[in-house]
Amino acid sequence: MQKAPPGGERMLRVPYGHEELEFMVQPWFDVDVIESAAATPVGDLAVAARASLAAPLGSRRLRDLAADATRAAGSRRPRAVIAVTDLTRACPDDVLVPPLLDELNAGGIADRDITILVAVGLHRPTTDAEKTEKLGAAVTARVRVTDSNGRDPAMWADLGTIPPYDVPGLTQKLVKDADLVIATGIVEPHQYAGYSGGRKTVAIGCCGEPVITATHGMRFLEDPGVRLGRIDGNPFHETVREIARRAGLRFCINVVTDDRERVVAVTSGDPDAVLTDLVAKAAAIYTRPIAKQYDIVIAGVGAPKDVNLYQASRAATYLRFAPTPVVREGGSIILPAKLDEGAGEGAGEQRFLRALESAESPAAVVEAARRHFEGGEQRAVMVALTLQHCQIVVAASEAPEVVRLAKLRAAVDVEEALDIAYEHIGRPARASVLLVPRAIHTLPVVTRPVVA
Repeated sequence: MQKAPPGGERMLRVPYGHEELEFMVQPWFDVDVIESAAATPVGDLAVAARASLAAPLGSRRLRDLAADATRAAGSRRPRAVIAVTDLTRACPDDVLVPPLLDELNAGGIADRDITILVAVGLHRPTTDAEKTEKLGAAVTARVRVTDSNGRDPAMWADLGTIPPYDVPGLTQKLVKDADLVIATGIVEPHQYAGYSGGRKTVAIGCCGEPVITATHGMRFLEDPGVRLGRIDGNPFHETVREIARRAGLRFCINVVTDDRERVVAVTSGDPDAVLTDLVAKAAAIYTRPIAKQYDIVIAGVGAPKDVNLYQASRAATYLRFAPTPVVREGGSIILPAKLDEGAGEGAGEQRFLRALESAESPAAVVEAARRHFEGGEQRAVMVALTLQHCQIVVAASEAPEVVRLAKLRAAVDVEEALDIAYEHIGRPARASVLLVPRAIHTLPVVTRPVVA
């Protein structure tokens, strides 16, 4: 925990797109700054990734699994699918995928029989240029790269009903028909799954829309086990694990990054073993103790999550739904976010905006979701629940009209947002402010939940 210098005006910074915003803080704000713990970045990720693949956790080498698939295919050509994260995840797939391809080749699966599936879920499709940006020109020239399709039932395979809440198990036919399924992923705190990772890349990113509708609906959102940073006893996590297993996921390579998006750990192998290993490492970095709740929290996001309001709003809801809300009831969360794409261009993002825009109040958003729910609206529900607890002010966005439609306050910069928040909390003589530069990574945990 860092404390800003007391007395007088001072300058602070927060991530904004691929850059930073500098802003001034008035002397009546008592500011603390909390960041994830320091960790040593991986020196050469390509070397580290290949070393991990040579000594996987809980699994034989990928080349051995590929050789098994090749033998089992008999006279036909074996097929492999590598599910990768979409552009809203800062996973270095351009570095992780080439050694995966080499391992598959070593096991007898040729490039022509490998498909890379970009796990877009209900987000918008990726362009050819974005696929190249994500994976590198050498990869897109080497193997087939395509997006998953969560909207077209003709593209899905049925995996059966998934316990514990009878979720319809639907994945891409490409995945189900593959002889070997691999996934990349980034392990970081997640609102519903506890922590994200390679299993979620397949189970949610490559699923059919009914899976997202069911797993992100009110039955899961209101389950006390579905919590940020929680794995054990989390029915969302259990559902993701079972969908990925039935879809045939055999091998993952996942990373953990620090607050500057530098990779600090890379692990490959059995999906369960990889997640267990990296959750322990991620929790040690991201979970940070704080002594109190705050009047105002400034939640930094930065690229790639601040590309749209759907993704950037996670920072506010993570702070609200931490083990104890980081901002006090009636306080304010300031969200500096660029929002190049407004609310977001995918079906889920558009439903998110419509749910907030069309409802009379945050409470009405929640009630409407209990009557009827579609995938994407879960983000609206989480934002609405946060608004019932505190104010949200989005600062310096390129889409202030979208912010207002979503029932949030829009501010031209962080200074104006602080003025709005200060007015909202009643202009006390002193106001406590917490700056969390990477609020989607850093998980502040109140050790003594006493209202500031």
